[in-house]
Amino acid sequence: MNLRRRVVSPVAAAGALAIITSLAAGLPSAAQAAPASAAAGAPITHEENPRVPVGAAWTETYFPSSDGSGVELHADILRPAHLPARAKTPVILSVGPYFSHAGETSPGGFDQVGPSGRFQDFIDGARLMERGYTFVMVDLRGFGGSTGCLDFLGPGEQADIKAAVEWAARQPWSTGKVGMYGKSYDANTGLAANVLKLKPLRAIVAQEPTWDRYNYLFSNGVPRSNATSSPRSYYSIATMQPLADDSDRYKANAEYEKTHPECEINNRTDTQNPDPKSAFWRARDFASRAAGSHTPLFVTSGFIEDNTKPEDMQQYLANHHGPERGWLGQWEHVRGNETDASGRLKMGRAGWFDEVMRFYDQYLRGIRPSVTDPAFSVEDSLGNWRAQPTWPVVNDSYKARLSPGRYVDDGGQAQRTAEPLAAQQAAGWDIEYAPEAGSPTTDQASALSADAPGNSYWTFSTPAEKQVRLTGTPEITLKTRGTGNVWVRLWDVAPDGTATMFNENVAALNSDRSTSFALKATDWTFERGHQLGVQIGTITSRGWRPVPSGQTITVTDARLALEVQDPRFDRPTQGDRSPYLDRYVAANTITLDTVGAPTFPLRVSKKG
Repeated sequence: MNLRRRVVSPVAAAGALAIITSLAAGLPSAAQAAPASAAAGAPITHEENPRVPVGAAWTETYFPSSDGSGVELHADILRPAHLPARAKTPVILSVGPYFSHAGETSPGGFDQVGPSGRFQDFIDGARLMERGYTFVMVDLRGFGGSTGCLDFLGPGEQADIKAAVEWAARQPWSTGKVGMYGKSYDANTGLAANVLKLKPLRAIVAQEPTWDRYNYLFSNGVPRSNATSSPRSYYSIATMQPLADDSDRYKANAEYEKTHPECEINNRTDTQNPDPKSAFWRARDFASRAAGSHTPLFVTSGFIEDNTKPEDMQQYLANHHGPERGWLGQWEHVRGNETDASGRLKMGRAGWFDEVMRFYDQYLRGIRPSVTDPAFSVEDSLGNWRAQPTWPVVNDSYKARLSPGRYVDDGGQAQRTAEPLAAQQAAGWDIEYAPEAGSPTTDQASALSADAPGNSYWTFSTPAEKQVRLTGTPEITLKTRGTGNVWVRLWDVAPDGTATMFNENVAALNSDRSTSFALKATDWTFERGHQLGVQIGTITSRGWRPVPSGQTITVTDARLALEVQDPRFDRPTQGDRSPYLDRYVAANTITLDTVGAPTFPLRVSKKG
């Protein structure tokens, strides 16, 4: 493929960078008179274009994907402006759908072309240019200045990720050591890169990813509320209009979908297969495919977030055999450095950029950290932070036998039950910006009593004799009669009947009358005297779009597999209560009228 154009080659760009650096104080006024674009042929600095980060020199380039499809990928390159032209640096790479010059998910109102500011917080906060790192943003196929059809992190986008890593490693200004950085979708590309086992890839930082792409649109055969709106939203991002002063090549690539209607057709249809074992979804099951991978990994995940939920996180981490770091806790879909309106860190823990850069320095530069960071820093449901060598740490595991029962799978037509995590479906939303859960209405909350007839039934544990933490990933196995769906919820029930829902999942019941599925990863600490309540019933949450069968479902046997940790052995580490935890508890707490007799233990030790 002929890649020659007005955009400078990487080698020429490096040479021009040296000239820019040495003559920065005496740039001719003519160069400052018009908006500066990297497509003009020379690196552009912040002084010439305010969209370029301070201390960086921006260029653009194009290169082919790795699958031989003819897809051309666009990249924005930010090099330290103060370094000599041929200075080799490690490369931190972000690959995703949100790097269009026009805006992340919709037009940003820019009056001139420039590199995406999606991770300017990272570039500035971590002082990347000052530290001598190169930062590269690559548009996945179909997005920004790249050609091709988006494929929801399938084989095509995985080929793009491979091409981007290998391209960054072989540039003359690269040391050959590449790290990846991202949040949400461009964190998913990091997890995908790990399973590809790419030799130049030495470190990955992935904030709030999904671990298996199927789980973002479906839950065990049941479509989520965003099953159709999210693909629509991504196609909208892919067809965003370029800026008027983008290069002709960028504009032509950005309009690829206009002459390729199969992009929209495939995006709308291929993603709607509810079978997780289909070839489409197996290719996107990164939790399973992580087996035997070794790339050093630094992840974050909110246990109670309602966007990229922590489903299959434990499986991914167990299958990954390389060094692992993590911040896990009780927050929404946020970055490690984000703050709220009052200045409080949304994750509650300080030092995100410092810790991330120690991680990168260690694996991209071989610099031994001067500070020993915990492998995993974990915030539990009480807002307490602890350090762990891994996650989860399990002191005991057992299967609790739940009570049999029955419910009508009518979707709540007979009686609307509460919808703790449900958010009204937007006209279209993407993985980065999803609606946040609100509080249940009074009617919704009052309907969720322990003896609510028809729609569900409950089982309760014995009261905890001391603090006990449910950790890992609970899994339920049901034997049933009748065709339909099931919604399983876990509740922390206080002695006064106040109950907080902290975990849930749904499934289409298998025709063979035996259904097993995992709930979300969790880290929930029960205080002394509290009970675990398990609610089994029809799906009434707007978080999913089930088709109720109308049948009475009889549960003849139910087992809940639990992993338990003893909080007495916690090793505290710095961190404050994440602000979202209080909002979540308020939105997901009800008062039960009655609490049934306990039928299974809630304990730390089998001898307890």
